[in-house]
Amino acid sequence: MIQSLARRKRAKVFISYCALVPFLVFFLFPLYWMLITSFKTDTEITSLKGVPLIIQGKPTLAHYKKIFFETAYVTWFKNSFLIAGLVTIITMAISILAAYAISRLRFFGSRHFGVGVFCTYLVPPTLLFIPFYKVVGALGLLNSKWSLLFLYPTLTVPFCTWILIGFFSSIPKALDEAAFVDGASYIQMLWKVFLPVAAPGLIAATLFAFTVSWAQFLYPLAYIYRENEMVLTNGIYTTLIRGDVYFWGELMAGALLASIPVVVLFAFLMDYYIAGLTRGTLR
Repeated sequence: MIQSLARRKRAKVFISYCALVPFLVFFLFPLYWMLITSFKTDTEITSLKGVPLIIQGKPTLAHYKKIFFETAYVTWFKNSFLIAGLVTIITMAISILAAYAISRLRFFGSRHFGVGVFCTYLVPPTLLFIPFYKVVGALGLLNSKWSLLFLYPTLTVPFCTWILIGFFSSIPKALDEAAFVDGASYIQMLWKVFLPVAAPGLIAATLFAFTVSWAQFLYPLAYIYRENEMVLTNGIYTTLIRGDVYFWGELMAGALLASIPVVVLFAFLMDYYIAGLTRGTLR
């Protein structure tokens, strides 16, 4: 009986792993394609002979050398990391205070205000980049990476606030009452009670803000033209695509390296990200 149950359990585990294989292949294939393309020569990339899923010739590092030594890739990477980090800090500072006020202070119209905050996230950037162009120009920030500090929070703050509203609302109000009995103020309650309890939600919002800031394409392309002020998304696009000529080896190498920070973050924090999103839905 025990052996039969053990065999059934092993069979279920085996079937589960087999079911995961197609999903892993589907999601990892783009990374695999970028990886092998970045190590192929230009001749092999454009060749129609052989199997394209493997490197048939001798692997080369020429594409990596080109993006590091013949383009401003390192500068773009630094700019992206700086802007994404600062935008994440700004986003979390605003979102935490806004979500705490909406979920706990319960001022007049707070529930409707929370819905309104989320609705602003649904406005597509394609409708906003022309009005924002006038704002950025009036501030004298055209062709400057610092303009992105004003633009990216319009994408990250509404959704992060919405996530944290749901998460803060799921925290038992008994914690509030206990903190008030101990003489805590609203700020002390936020700092000492809510933030430690809401760690998964904070991580989920942080990952979202960093990912959106890191991968945003439209705003940098519309407002930044100087090479030393570009970030990765528009730097790779404008430098490695010239007319109808695509430098596929350099494009794949640059895109692969650009994906590493986000992949590393999600690899270590995925469990917290999922926990934050799912708990935040229970309101």
